[in-house]
Amino acid sequence: MKQLEELAQEKLNHISLRRKWAHGRWLKLNSKVYNAAMKMEEAAFGDGALSKKHKELIALGIGVITDCDSCMQWHMEQAVQAGATQQEIIETLEVAIEMGVVPATVHARFALEVMDSLFDRSHA
Repeated sequence: MKQLEELAQEKLNHISLRRKWAHGRWLKLNSKVYNAAMKMEEAAFGDGALSKKHKELIALGIGVITDCDSCMQWHMEQAVQAGATQQEIIETLEVAIEMGVVPATVHARFALEVMDSLFDRSHA
């Protein structure tokens, strides 16, 4: 049986290959929309009031929340290339975990309102 690390590396390699293939395919198709998206990415991730590193960390957190493996891999690699440390990556992931869990308490507020509309509130 393959070791977990070996399986994880295979998955990362597969994601990278698919991303590179798709990028090349879109470029060959000369898609106006894809080309515009690439220009938008370049503009969005360039240094500004926020550094490229910080923008990549934000994107990494969003990738976690949206469960996008390719996004997580790409933006983590880009963040590290932009100077992110392992501790910065860990803290980004921790913020993403919090943002995935705690908002459920906000959504549950509606459920509480429904419950209160269905049951006599005086028994709570």
